[in-house]
Amino acid sequence: MKLLNEIQSYWSTRTEGYSEVNQKELEGTQYQAWLNVLTEQFPDKPKEELRILDVGTGPGFFPRILAENGYRVTAVDYTPGMLEKARENTRGLEDRIRFLQMDAQKLTFEDNSFDVVISRNLTWNLEHPKSAYREWLRVLDEGGRLLNFDANWYGYLYDEEKRRAYEQDRKNVEQKQLDDHYLCTDIDRMERIALEMPLSSQARPQWDLTALQELGFEEIRADQTVWERVWSAEEKLNYGSTPMFMVTASAGNGQQTTEGRV
Repeated sequence: MKLLNEIQSYWSTRTEGYSEVNQKELEGTQYQAWLNVLTEQFPDKPKEELRILDVGTGPGFFPRILAENGYRVTAVDYTPGMLEKARENTRGLEDRIRFLQMDAQKLTFEDNSFDVVISRNLTWNLEHPKSAYREWLRVLDEGGRLLNFDANWYGYLYDEEKRRAYEQDRKNVEQKQLDDHYLCTDIDRMERIALEMPLSSQARPQWDLTALQELGFEEIRADQTVWERVWSAEEKLNYGSTPMFMVTASAGNGQQTTEGRV
């Protein structure tokens, strides 16, 4: 609980900055790119009937995109300030979005409550990521889909080659005179937290594929090129050393497989 409270405290200080980064994405070509990536993976049901859960919603990035396009979304986050900002960022869409404060690792929903569970940039920041995956499987209905987007954000804390690549990202951003997305953070504090997170030192998405298989997910896949579709040129320079991947899986729908698409 102490570590969870520290994570909540940190993200409470990031509300405005993280929201500004999200808003820049929503105003660019990434908006349609993200909508396409999401909806391509959704179960074949009318959008009005899909029950979608966004875990770790932050300032409401996914709910805004989806609600503006006719979907209904339940969105949870552990940080009250993020939920407040999410409500502000989705004003006018209240009839399609429900925001709740909740721990991603201990959801309070009934079993089989959703057709889709989506998450972005969250699992790396969880003390018990496998417990979170177990909970996400529990709340998915039969045939439901999991879409998780993440990256090896702090792998450079454990690998000198990755650190050199991370430092080169910082130089590339400076040379292009672009916003450095790491400068708006308390890097020292975030690195201290990251050192306590079990996934910082793991090889991902391989870890995720194994965990999902062990938990009983089916149709498990990793797309390690999704970042090329949804990141702007500025994001690609900022995060070139930590490309984002998408892990998808199904709850009880078909033969269990583990695949990787590079």
